[in-house]
Amino acid sequence: MRLEAITWERLTEALADRLLETPPADGGPWLRVAFDGAPAARPDQSAAALAQALRVRGRSVLVVGAGGFLRPASLRYEYGREDPDTYYSGWFDTGALWREVLGPLDPGGTGRVLPDLWDPATDRATRSPHRELAPGGVLVVHGPLLMGHWFPFDLTVHLRLSPGALRRRTDPGERWTLPAFERYEAEVDPAATADVVVRADDPRHPAWSGLDSP
Repeated sequence: MRLEAITWERLTEALADRLLETPPADGGPWLRVAFDGAPAARPDQSAAALAQALRVRGRSVLVVGAGGFLRPASLRYEYGREDPDTYYSGWFDTGALWREVLGPLDPGGTGRVLPDLWDPATDRATRSPHRELAPGGVLVVHGPLLMGHWFPFDLTVHLRLSPGALRRRTDPGERWTLPAFERYEAEVDPAATADVVVRADDPRHPAWSGLDSP
């Protein structure tokens, strides 16, 4: 895959401009975008930057983090607190993401999205109110391990870190998750699936795969 150097600002502007030209693939009134990446790649920052760029362009935007849709601790820690296989397939409630976040934005949906479901600090439901996304609005979801679930995103951006960069930039207390990302690369190959790939080994100097012609 050929990657070209770019700044984060130019990348964000290019994505925002493309989304203004992109009709929802399912014919509905909402667009759904994903920033997929390990926490060390900071997909939350990229999602926030895109949301701001879209708002400047007059679009309504709702940003949702996959970290707000964790399963209860009794399920996450069933095989211990540092089990990478459970992190890979059992930490995130993908069914709730479908039901509460993506499903309401299907054609004919209500547009009422739940921004989060579970608070890992209290291990209780957040009880957050639903947020209504106006027709023409954009949902931006960010988090790890988002690819491979057939989520109906209109644009997917994978923030890629080499194994060495991922280890360096992951907090020591979270390095037990690294085998999960190795498995993700082997089984899902997100760089081959995503619409846009961003190499983020050096956060000061990203490179990207570019955008296909609309």
